[in-house]
Amino acid sequence: MIIIAAGWITLLLIAGGLALDRVLVNAVSDNFDDQMEYVLTAMIASSEIGPDGEVRLNRPLGDQRFLEPNSGLYWQISGRNKMPFPSRSLWDRTLRVDFSHTDSEPHFRNSSEFAGEPLRIVERAIVLPDSQTRWIFMVAQSRESLDAQITELRTVLATAFAVLAFGLIIMAALQTFYGLWPLRDVRREIAAMRSGKQRRIQEALPDEVMPMVNELNALLDHNEKQAEEARRHAGNLAHALKTPLTVIMNSATAQAPDLAETVIREATTMRRQVDHHLARARAVGRRGHSHSRAEVWQSLESVERAVGRLYRHVRLDMAGNKEVAVRVERQDLDEMIGNLVENAAKYGGGSVFVTVEDQGEMVAIIIEDDGRGIPEKDRARIFDRGVRLDSGKPGTGLGMAIVRDVAEIYNGTIELDESEDMGGLLVRLKLPKAV
Repeated sequence: MIIIAAGWITLLLIAGGLALDRVLVNAVSDNFDDQMEYVLTAMIASSEIGPDGEVRLNRPLGDQRFLEPNSGLYWQISGRNKMPFPSRSLWDRTLRVDFSHTDSEPHFRNSSEFAGEPLRIVERAIVLPDSQTRWIFMVAQSRESLDAQITELRTVLATAFAVLAFGLIIMAALQTFYGLWPLRDVRREIAAMRSGKQRRIQEALPDEVMPMVNELNALLDHNEKQAEEARRHAGNLAHALKTPLTVIMNSATAQAPDLAETVIREATTMRRQVDHHLARARAVGRRGHSHSRAEVWQSLESVERAVGRLYRHVRLDMAGNKEVAVRVERQDLDEMIGNLVENAAKYGGGSVFVTVEDQGEMVAIIIEDDGRGIPEKDRARIFDRGVRLDSGKPGTGLGMAIVRDVAEIYNGTIELDESEDMGGLLVRLKLPKAV
């Protein structure tokens, strides 16, 4: 950041300095030329033709330097086939004249015809009254004073811009250094967390850094929650497997005659527990993905095709909003809807109706069947693992428990009620809406 700032400051100051140098040098040069043009105009106004046909001045020019030899300020009037009429300051020298120039307006040029004395010359061609000769009026001045002014100007300009550049770069460096200083505090706080001295970033930091700190603390909370859930699931799974394993070991130790049946029964129980906890673990692992998104209608159509192949006698109808999506992974949404629709098809009377409603921040998926329904006193118990109210049909008793657990992981809810239209069970699954 400091290098980039220094580069831009240097580039912009160089460009600005060159532009300012051009403006100021032109101003000084124009002022120099204006003074010479003023003298030229005064000289032309004072000129007349004498009796001998030669040009002369009817009044002297006011600048004393025109009378001092080699003073650096000169004038000269020249005509073709005429003797030059020079100022006394030229002494024994004359200015070169190019008679091919017939400028009626002042013409400026630089000349080095005098050794060691560069000149700035303004000249103009004039035809005086009572004369047929085109006279060239010239005023010349040494450029030493002009060059000295330009050199001094550029020295001051370069020094000022160099000091300005140095000051701006120092200020940019200090601004960068102190502006990023809070990040050093964040690094120190993170090091303290890693060493176990604290669990969160607690130091009050500037407003520009606090959003990052809040997100970091939220990430730590999320990771701790996931780790705690993983530990709890591992403990629950270990506890759930402990009893079946104990039964199997006791039967094997006692050489019970029904050992095979016991192993099969307890292994089935363990498999249900493993499936349940694996489903929860998958949902927990995917919950942190901010891009989780699933189209509800696409999932319903997929479930409809699967259930239609398993329960050909069941009629499944769907209605509602076809455009809504939920903040759930597609696999988890399929598993929840699949369990609910399959239960409705399995335990209903042959007709299932699914409605999708957009309820603002939530999306409600309502599944109704025409079966016998579930008594109100048993509705809470149906979500317990392994509970089956109808043992006459195949199943593990984990479907509703898995749906509830996965829905809660995604901050959703599930409710059971009685269907007023169809008379059977009504299941209302609510999930966060994806925008």
